[in-house]
Amino acid sequence: MLSVTLRYMASGNSFTDLFYTYKMGIATISNIVDTVCCAIWEKFGKYELTVPTNEKWKTIAEDFEGRAHFPHCLGAVDGKHIRIENFPNSGSMNLNYKGYFSIVLMAVVDSNYKFIFVDIGSYGKDCDSAIFQRTQFYKLLSEGRLQIPPPSLLHPNQSVRTPYVLVGDEAFQLTHNILRPYSGNQLTIQQRVFNYRLIRARRYVECAFGILANKWRIFHRPLNVSKKLGKNIVKACVVLHNLVRDRDGYRSADGYVATETAFVDLPDSNVVQGGRTANDIRNNFAEYFTSPEGSLPWQMSKI
Repeated sequence: MLSVTLRYMASGNSFTDLFYTYKMGIATISNIVDTVCCAIWEKFGKYELTVPTNEKWKTIAEDFEGRAHFPHCLGAVDGKHIRIENFPNSGSMNLNYKGYFSIVLMAVVDSNYKFIFVDIGSYGKDCDSAIFQRTQFYKLLSEGRLQIPPPSLLHPNQSVRTPYVLVGDEAFQLTHNILRPYSGNQLTIQQRVFNYRLIRARRYVECAFGILANKWRIFHRPLNVSKKLGKNIVKACVVLHNLVRDRDGYRSADGYVATETAFVDLPDSNVVQGGRTANDIRNNFAEYFTSPEGSLPWQMSKI
């Protein structure tokens, strides 16, 4: 049963392909995949996707600072559209802005490309920010119940204590604990430096999605299964992804190499801007990144 399930998820074969390989009925293979995926989630999910403790959050933040040079970062958040063949009687609820049917994998990822939190199964038509704000993780984050370390100085020479944050793209709303890039094309040097540094940290979630899809090639084609089975397949692949990352560890070859096009301009966005406190927090990070304490040696030569 495990062999059939791993072959299905790792090769991207259909149930019909496995019918000829294993000489099992298509309905039998479907039931096997569902049973094994549920068992993987129940057995390992509680260990691989637990809410970090205060000390674990500090370790994640230290890793982000060491690898992405972004202090006080608890993770990168983003959503991935899992392509599907539309479910019966679902209309256009799963039709996303890219023009195909999907369910959404919403995730928070650490700097080792491991998933800290996932939410699976939202409609493809929904935007990332709305999906994230409906999750239990966001509720706990907003209520201060995630054991996040208290605000502290980004550098001993600073006088303002800065909270720990998640980083996301321009689809997310700017809040006390979520940073997004500055929008628009007429940006100051300080704002462009901040966007560049945020993109360096946010790329870990994009890379994690890429690693997941290439390790489990079932995501290279539309899932032609029921919504329940589709969600179970994604959950099992996420858990197995974390198990593989635990085994392989962090590869130094994943390090970032600066290019001449590192500074980019972000397009205008219609997402509601955060309040004064959230903007002040982002401005504090921007000031730190252009200060002697927070700038990178080769970063200032690009300005």
